[in-house]
Amino acid sequence: ADCRYTCHQECRSLIQLDCRRPGQCQSQLSPEGTLLPPCSQNVTQTVEEEKPEPPTTQEIKQKIEKYNAKVTNCLLMKLSDDGTYTGFIKVHLKLRRPVTVPAGIRPQSIYDALKEVNLADMTTKRTSFYLPLDAIKQLHISSTTTVSEVIQGLLKKFMVVDNPQKFALFKEMRKDGQVLFQKLPLTECPLYLRLLAGPDTDALSFVLKENETGEVEWDAFSIPELQNFLMILDKEEKDKIQQVHRKYERFKQRLQQTLKEARGKPG
Repeated sequence: ADCRYTCHQECRSLIQLDCRRPGQCQSQLSPEGTLLPPCSQNVTQTVEEEKPEPPTTQEIKQKIEKYNAKVTNCLLMKLSDDGTYTGFIKVHLKLRRPVTVPAGIRPQSIYDALKEVNLADMTTKRTSFYLPLDAIKQLHISSTTTVSEVIQGLLKKFMVVDNPQKFALFKEMRKDGQVLFQKLPLTECPLYLRLLAGPDTDALSFVLKENETGEVEWDAFSIPELQNFLMILDKEEKDKIQQVHRKYERFKQRLQQTLKEARGKPG
């Protein structure tokens, strides 16, 4: 009543008050100082965060017209009669580790793409290689396409057979000279974010990166995949050790050269 202490309804039984101010309503406190239900007028009820109402078809139409007016190429968004819309997004691939692909598979042809032939299923042989740094892939998606589907689509285009849970899609933003990354939920729809941000990729761009290892559900991977992870980590460890050795070897050589030049000099 005096200190105006507030808490969630579920947390009330956990709160221990130690208020010795004059006039404190002791009748409303338990012997342990726990806030009891009679003081519920000062307890904040748990309220679910209200989600914004989805935009109407008319609002979407206006946003698409505004978006297309800023487009400087042919990558326009198109509104369908059912209220959904389609458009293009560009995804930067910033992968630091090698990916697993089928060994000895020819590039995908137009026929394979039209027939949705999965070349990765045609062989059990696997090999690993590094994708080009900061490669860019353009995808044509709809407003209902989720982040999870974008990741799976990218892996399919590059014939990557690694588990999609290894990867995450981030949105990259630039603000006050800083580059900010935010991981997107698997249920997020990237095309809607593109529509809100406009076609300028400096305002918003999408990046595919490795998922944080602490967030990966390792039980979902097969034994060969886990063994491949260990091989990659072992290689990274050896490369790091060699970098450290080379660094201190150069430092040792410079130190020895300095000592050699300093011999015979006063001081």
